[in-house]
Amino acid sequence: MPYGCYLRQRVPATVGAMGETITFLGLESSCDDTAAAVVRLRDGQAEILSSVVAGQVALHADFGGVVPELAARAHVEKLDVCVEEALAQAGLALENMDGIAVTAGPGLIGGVMAGVMCAKGLAAGAGLPLVGVNHLAGHALTPRLTDGLAFPYLMLLVSGGHCQFLIVRGPEEFTRLGGTIDDAPGEAFDKTAKLLGLPQPGGPAVEAEARNGDPKRIAFPRPLLDRPGCDMSFSGLKTALLRARDAAMAEAGGLTRQDRADLCAGFQAAVADVLAEKSRRALRVLLADAGSHMEAIQTPYVNKTGQASAPVLAVAGGVAANSVIRAALERVCDEAGARFLAPPLRLCTDNAAMIAWAGIERFRLGARDGMELAARPRWPLDQNAAPMLGAGKRGAKA
Repeated sequence: MPYGCYLRQRVPATVGAMGETITFLGLESSCDDTAAAVVRLRDGQAEILSSVVAGQVALHADFGGVVPELAARAHVEKLDVCVEEALAQAGLALENMDGIAVTAGPGLIGGVMAGVMCAKGLAAGAGLPLVGVNHLAGHALTPRLTDGLAFPYLMLLVSGGHCQFLIVRGPEEFTRLGGTIDDAPGEAFDKTAKLLGLPQPGGPAVEAEARNGDPKRIAFPRPLLDRPGCDMSFSGLKTALLRARDAAMAEAGGLTRQDRADLCAGFQAAVADVLAEKSRRALRVLLADAGSHMEAIQTPYVNKTGQASAPVLAVAGGVAANSVIRAALERVCDEAGARFLAPPLRLCTDNAAMIAWAGIERFRLGARDGMELAARPRWPLDQNAAPMLGAGKRGAKA
């Protein structure tokens, strides 16, 4: 079934006041998932009333990756269906909403435009406030939705299109510590799968194949570990895998099943090592952050009993589902005395619940967007950070 949903999931939140109720419809269409969700903040508690996701894996399967034009057309066809389903599952009508949140970027521009135009029509027709949301902010604020995480905290966004470390200080305040200067890890996994004849999406396929492989047999580089900072590079790993594959094929007269498993295991281990070391460095920056933030950073999370706990590294994005990478990040947190937090997988990958929640967070700060809201293919969260290398003439994507 292309539609996934879950209802009435109560999760703790540390925002809002007693007696305050805000209900939002969220729309997401930045890549190849069309999604709609209804989220409510009531008496300081966040509640996901519905979440519907229509995937496009089968649509793009024959092309080895997402085709932007096909994705945009599918979004146009499915957005209204997803909205109707989300409202029906929530048992609410459009007039019961307090506002509509929509991904306004970054992403594939055709899909983003489809979502923005749909949200504008719904908002205008129902007379509801419209709030544009940065897709990356949706991911970065998800731990607030799922675990009531207090600001600030360290977030690792690691997905098919993005990879960066952020100190999340508020719903609209992000400090980027570093990011990938070329391919995102998810993109590298997809390209690896394609080079080895594995199905898409590449992440799960490579991980499954790697279970039978030896991660130490084939030496892969660990890019940028010899340089300071938290920036990353994964394009070279793809090139190294290509050369190792060709060498193995030349030696054996073809690619054996064991060679493929060993290539996957070695590649996966290299990505895990890079993310682990860069996470270690990012945590040091978080803990060393000086000035007025220091006291808050030392006790950023207060649990249900009111006791302060350790600094937090939160992770979101589809790559966070990889068990080897997750285990590596958990070890880093244990070593640093930090808490590791990963939302449920359905909220790590693209969804509209995170967009609705980010919209509520912005709405509470007074944010409102009119019919002039524009779709943006590139939209960095940290407006003060220098563009990442390889951002191109159009500017930084993230």
